[in-house]
Amino acid sequence: MAAEYPGSAAELCALTFENPFQLLEATILSAQTTDARVNMVTPILFEAYPDAASLAAANPQDVEAIVRSTGFFRSKARSLIGMARAVMERFAGEVPTDLDDLVTIPGVGRKTGNVVRSVAFGLPGLPVDTHVGRLCRRLGLTEATDPNRVEAEVGRLVPPAERGAFSLRLILHGRRVCGSRAPRCDICLLADICPSAFRVGTVRAPSTTHR
Repeated sequence: MAAEYPGSAAELCALTFENPFQLLEATILSAQTTDARVNMVTPILFEAYPDAASLAAANPQDVEAIVRSTGFFRSKARSLIGMARAVMERFAGEVPTDLDDLVTIPGVGRKTGNVVRSVAFGLPGLPVDTHVGRLCRRLGLTEATDPNRVEAEVGRLVPPAERGAFSLRLILHGRRVCGSRAPRCDICLLADICPSAFRVGTVRAPSTTHR
């Protein structure tokens, strides 16, 4: 996977940002939309509100107008402003690095917190989205469907320093090859070790007969 999708977590991340606060904003906006769409919106958002203090004081309707095209714009605007206020009031305007602190911020769950930790700060973090969960189950790394359990079980298999990049590689592979409805097992570089590829008959399972 590293050979197919080279780079660090920061290099593999498709969101455009210049600092941890911008990445936090972009990740909140990325829910149920594409990274490309987020990258079209964030330059306007970043210019209008260059820091936590300005976003914390923003008019919600103005933020809604900027982020409207990302979907769920009212709730996202509330999360963005609430996030900025929390960063200002509780963290002196700086995005915290500890996951336990990050998940107390409005609009930030474990997935978003782990994105910020691994991509912006280079710290251990295994973001689990639908792609990561699906591929981990297909690869036999876990049977869990709860993202927190997937994170815990798969995290034990992956060195801490590699978790962020590992997650992003799975996301890229899920988008390009291992789709939810029609996985392209015939071109998948993991087909010879993937239990799901064996089940669908694309690849012959390894022989259990020892010679």
